[in-house]
Amino acid sequence: MTTRTKGIISIIISAFGFALMAMFVRLCDNYGSDISSFQKSFFRNIIAFIIATFVFFRTNQPNQASLSSLNLKTTSLLLCRCFAGCIGIFANFYALSKIPIAEAMALNKTAPFFTVLFSWLFLKELPKPRQLLAILIAFIGVLLVMKPLFSINDSFAFSCALIGGLGAGIAYTCLRKLGVYKLNPAFIVLFFSAFSTLASVPFIISEFNPMTLIQIIIMLGAGVGAAVGQFGITMAYRFAQPRQVAVYDYSNIIFTALLGFALFNQIPDWLSITGFITIIIAAIYANSK
Repeated sequence: MTTRTKGIISIIISAFGFALMAMFVRLCDNYGSDISSFQKSFFRNIIAFIIATFVFFRTNQPNQASLSSLNLKTTSLLLCRCFAGCIGIFANFYALSKIPIAEAMALNKTAPFFTVLFSWLFLKELPKPRQLLAILIAFIGVLLVMKPLFSINDSFAFSCALIGGLGAGIAYTCLRKLGVYKLNPAFIVLFFSAFSTLASVPFIISEFNPMTLIQIIIMLGAGVGAAVGQFGITMAYRFAQPRQVAVYDYSNIIFTALLGFALFNQIPDWLSITGFITIIIAAIYANSK
């Protein structure tokens, strides 16, 4: 199996994990009082932190980077990944609570576009015309799925969804560079989960809403989905360049639509179906010779 194939498989697994996370985040609002995006982020990240800690201490080997092998460059990349990823999570969770889940996740899927762009600007990884065209086609598919009708009342929520995509794009670019240094993927997830958990604490102290038992269980599920997504995306950009695998992150939209149909009886209209087909065509085109 080539490294590119491993990267594609990893990013598809990641897309499914993040689709589960989004589903649980939205489902949480149906079983109790509304809770803030910071409170949701806290539960999402603390579960991912526990899982990453367990995996790290079970898999850490002498040839893998650990705390003792960090230097200024890798630490700076980790912190940049954390700041961008944290802002992206807060913004995306807010959007998921205010606008339809398919539209929120579709806007968040601008992340691969930003990843390729920032990899080109900062990592000097020049994308091929075929890969740029594939991402453009996939993004058109996303627009067909989300059918953007930006009302004045929801403009801030839509903007937050876009900021979520921007933050994720910067974070994924940092992951690609960290992959060159062969940092332990479990440590990268552990570091980010710890950072984002602590970052949400000041906000939930000032605005904490009691949660029902069902809400707690649901957010535990969101944490597990997030952990799967984090490990998948970390491994994907370790195996391959963003320009080779980024388009496959759009499979998240398909997973989200299927989960929406299964749990919320949301049936895609013809524009959404056209968007799904467009995304698949883009993925096939990107992977063709």
